[in-house]
Amino acid sequence: MGKTELLITIILFNLFFVLFVVAIMVYIKKYKQRKSEYLDEIRVTNEIHQKELLTTQLEIQQATMQQIGRELHDNIGQKLTLVSLYTQQLVHENKVPQESKRIEQVYQIINSSLQDLRSLSKNLTNDNINENEIVTLIQDEVNHINALKKCRVTFDHNFENINLALIKKNVLLRVAQEFLQNSLKHANCSMITIQLYTALEVFLTLKIQDDGVGFDLANITANGIGLKNMKKRAEIIGGQFKLESTINYGTTLTIILNSPA
Repeated sequence: MGKTELLITIILFNLFFVLFVVAIMVYIKKYKQRKSEYLDEIRVTNEIHQKELLTTQLEIQQATMQQIGRELHDNIGQKLTLVSLYTQQLVHENKVPQESKRIEQVYQIINSSLQDLRSLSKNLTNDNINENEIVTLIQDEVNHINALKKCRVTFDHNFENINLALIKKNVLLRVAQEFLQNSLKHANCSMITIQLYTALEVFLTLKIQDDGVGFDLANITANGIGLKNMKKRAEIIGGQFKLESTINYGTTLTIILNSPA
């Protein structure tokens, strides 16, 4: 074999070797790409499955609450109404004058309980949520807590009416209620601020902050079930959930919605 043939052989061998290496590199790259796409598909599928599962859980919970609400209204509510009518009749007949005042007090207590029961029934069946704006619903919670005089709650918002889907309105209200109850029970706070605002770049932002004792987010155990439920609810409606807490500096919750639907 001459020098020329040897040189050609070496060149061809090196060329084939380079092509072989390139082919392996291309194969590895495509393999990694396909693996990455496959993992992304699994992740997306899992996220969709989790969202559907959470949505189903919420629907079951709502259906159960609606059933309880209807039972309270149709059963216990009707009985209380009859008792109220009966005590009212006793007051008007005045057959026992010395007991009229007590009967009147019983009548007032029954009527007050009946009003509370109707309000609870309306809340459980979502009628109250369906009929009122999110601003009104949160303001009612604020008024209720402020009436207890245990912790001062302020509520700021930059709108009165907004086109918000029922499920999102429901979730925002339940999350706000959960946070408020947690703060009252565990945070030992003196002030809670609620902000609800809309902007050009973000459809809706709910921010709630207390000045309580705070906690270590890394050590949430069984006591953090309420916090986990808030996050799950936010995920159901496609909200961005952010929870910040520092020991002795309070806790802040932020939920961001990018669309009303």
